[in-house]
Amino acid sequence: MSNDGVNNGRRRFLVAATSVVGAAGAVGAAVPFVGSWFPSARAKAAGAPVRVNISKIEPGQQIVAEWRGQPMFVSRRTPEALAMLEQMEGVLADPDSKASDQPSYVDPKHRAINAELLVVVGICTHLGCSPLFRPEVASVDMGPDWKGGYFCPCHGSSYDMAGRVFRSQPAPLNLPVPPHSYETDDVIIIGVDQETA
Repeated sequence: MSNDGVNNGRRRFLVAATSVVGAAGAVGAAVPFVGSWFPSARAKAAGAPVRVNISKIEPGQQIVAEWRGQPMFVSRRTPEALAMLEQMEGVLADPDSKASDQPSYVDPKHRAINAELLVVVGICTHLGCSPLFRPEVASVDMGPDWKGGYFCPCHGSSYDMAGRVFRSQPAPLNLPVPPHSYETDDVIIIGVDQETA
């Protein structure tokens, strides 16, 4: 059989072009398939650990970070605020944090790894409002007995500077302490347990 009249150059071009188009189609189909193996940005945001630089938080101040779509209150307590925590025990519903949602590695009284730095979920345990940070002692609107802490404006629940709820409040539990760890002296990671860090 004779190959007279067949253009070999054109044949090679068509084979090469078909191969390139076929390879591009295979890659185009494989990219979304392989991409589906990895979590989406939304899924990562829902549970990915968050690094928080705590170096610029002055004593008596708080910053708010976000983890799993919830506010995380990170405050640096003054030595005076820490000293007052013991005085608060008689007016608290759960002073030893026995019913609290917190990791086992935090101190139950200070509710922290490092007593100076408090990390709590900034959502009232009553109906989910966000409490206000009120570190001022005996402020005019909070009264002369106020030792500093958190106040929920929605239904009036009060928490001390360790996030422990006062007795006879609408909120039934202390503010939760999320899993967290220290990456360095200046950086904490919310969402990673200290024991596994």
